[in-house]
Amino acid sequence: MNKPVARISALSLSMLLFVGCATTSVAPTSSPAQQAAITLLEQGKPREAAQQLEAQAALARGAGKSLLLADAAFAWHEAGDSARARMLMAQVQPRQLSGATQLRFNLLQAELALSDKQPANVLQVLTGNPATLPAPLQARWYLARAQALEATGDAFGAAAERARAGTLLSGSERNDNQRAITRLLAGLNDATLSSRAAALPVGDPLYNHAGRAMIGRGLPLPRPFDRDTAAQLDTSKRPAADADGYRPPVKMAVLLPLSGNLAAAGASVRDGLLAGYYGESRRRPTIDFIDTKGNASGAGAAYDKAVASGVDFIVGPLGRDEVDALFHRSELPVPLLALNRGKDAPPPGNAAFSLAPEDDGLMAAEYLLSRERRNVLVIASNDDAGRRSSNAFKERFSERGGKVAATISVSEAPADITAQLRQAGSVDAILLAVKGNQARALAPQLALAGLSAVSRVGTSQLTAGTGKAEEDAALDGIAFPTEAWSSRGVAGLPAAAAVATTLPTARGGAGRLFAFGYDAWKITAYMEKLANSTSGGLSGATGTLHLDGFGNVLRTPAWSTFSAGRPVAIGDGR
Repeated sequence: MNKPVARISALSLSMLLFVGCATTSVAPTSSPAQQAAITLLEQGKPREAAQQLEAQAALARGAGKSLLLADAAFAWHEAGDSARARMLMAQVQPRQLSGATQLRFNLLQAELALSDKQPANVLQVLTGNPATLPAPLQARWYLARAQALEATGDAFGAAAERARAGTLLSGSERNDNQRAITRLLAGLNDATLSSRAAALPVGDPLYNHAGRAMIGRGLPLPRPFDRDTAAQLDTSKRPAADADGYRPPVKMAVLLPLSGNLAAAGASVRDGLLAGYYGESRRRPTIDFIDTKGNASGAGAAYDKAVASGVDFIVGPLGRDEVDALFHRSELPVPLLALNRGKDAPPPGNAAFSLAPEDDGLMAAEYLLSRERRNVLVIASNDDAGRRSSNAFKERFSERGGKVAATISVSEAPADITAQLRQAGSVDAILLAVKGNQARALAPQLALAGLSAVSRVGTSQLTAGTGKAEEDAALDGIAFPTEAWSSRGVAGLPAAAAVATTLPTARGGAGRLFAFGYDAWKITAYMEKLANSTSGGLSGATGTLHLDGFGNVLRTPAWSTFSAGRPVAIGDGR
C-alpha cells in the first residue's frame, strides 16, 4: 500500500540530488570587466590588471569573489608586489576556483613556495595540465616543477620538466634552459642515465637531450633520436639509398671562403671534401664551389646564388659569423650542413658540424672521468682557443662530479709558474689546453713540482708547434684527442703522411681541416644513415660521427699520445 509513495519519494530525492549536483558543478562565468583585466595582464600591464580585478572583487560575492581575488593576487605577483599577493591569497577559497584562474593561482602558490624554499608544496599544487595557459605561463609551470624536483634530488625528473619548458622558450632563455638540462644530466651516472632514457616514450622532449649526453660518454642509444617532420633534413629529391646507406644529393653547392683571410682554411676543407667526393665510384652529385669571401654578407650572397642555381643541398659556410647570418634568416629554402657552430642551434631541417674548441674540453672531461680522475689542475693558454676549451672542460668536469683544484693561465711563452703549481696541491690529473711549444716549456716545471707522473691530457691544440721528435719527447705521455685519419687511418683515404707530401692543404695543422672537409662529404652522402644510427655511428676522418636530435653532428675522436716524441694511437679513448 505504501510502495507508490516510496517510489515517488525516491524519484523526488533523485531529482533533488541531480539539481544539487548540477548547481554545484556550474562555475561562475567571468564578466566582460574581468576579461578586460586579464587582457591587460596578458599585455604586460599587471599593475593595472591587479587594480581593476581587486576593485571588482570588492563588489562580488561567493565563488565570483574568489575568482577575482585569485586573479588579482596573481596580477600583483606579476607586478612585483608579492606581499599584497599573499594578503589576497588568504581570502581566496581554492575550492571555488576553476579553469585558467585555478591554474594561474596554482602557479602563484608554486612560485611563492619556491621563494619560501618549500619544494614539496610546489609539486603538490602543480599537478594539472597547464595547456590552456599562455605559452610563457606554461613554461613557468614546468620550470617551477623542475626547480622543485631538483631540490628534492630528482635530477632526471627536473631535466624532463625543463625539456617540456624548452619547447615553449626562445632566444637566450632557451639557451640557458638547455645548459641547465645538460648540467642536470651530467650529474647522473651512466646506468641511471641509460635506464631512464630508455624508459622515455617516443616523442618525449627530454629524449634528444639524454641521447646527446649518452653519445658524449660513448654509450649506445636505446633508439634513434626523435625527429619530427620539421627537424628532418629534406632528402626527398635524392634517389633511393644504396644498401650501405649511401644517398648523396642530386646537385649541391659548397660555400667556402676561397678568398680573404680564411682562404687557406677554405682551401683545406675544399680539398678534403673533394678527396671524399672523387674517392666514391658510385653516383655523385654535380657540385659547385661558391666563394663567401669570409664574411656574413658574402655568405648570404653565396647561399642565395646556390638556391637560384637549383641545388637540393648546401654545405657551408665555414666562419662563425657566416653561419650565424644564415641561421638567423627567417627561411632557408634549401637545407644546409653548416661547417661551424652558431650561437643558436641549427634551424629545423638543417645541421651543423664543427671542430669547436669547446668540443675538445668536453672530450677531455669525459676522457678523465672514464679513468676515475676526479681532481684536476687546469693549465690553459690565454688565447681564444685555450679559454674556450678550458672553460668547457671545467663546466662539464664539475657537473659530472669532478673538482678543478686550480686554473693557471699562461702566455705564448709561459713564465715560471712553479709556485702556482705547488699551491694547487695534490691532484690526480692535469688538463693542458695549450699548444705543443707551450707544453714543452711547461714540462720541466711540472717535473720540478712533482707533477710529471700524474695523468696529463691535452686538447687538439697540443700538436700545434710540434714535428721534431727530439724536442717533442718532452710531451711523452700526454694524451690528446686527434683525427682518426692521422691516428689510425681511414678506409678509402690514403694515409695522412702520404697525402701531406703531395698536398700543401693537408700538411701540418691544415691536415685537420682536410679531414674535416672529407667528413663533410661523408655526412652529406650518408645523412639518413647518420640520423638513424643508435650505436657505432659513421666512421669518419675526424672520428666517429653522430647526428643528434637538434641537428648537431657530434664527434667521438681518436686518442693519441706522444711516445719518443712522436704521436701514437692509444685506442678509442674509453
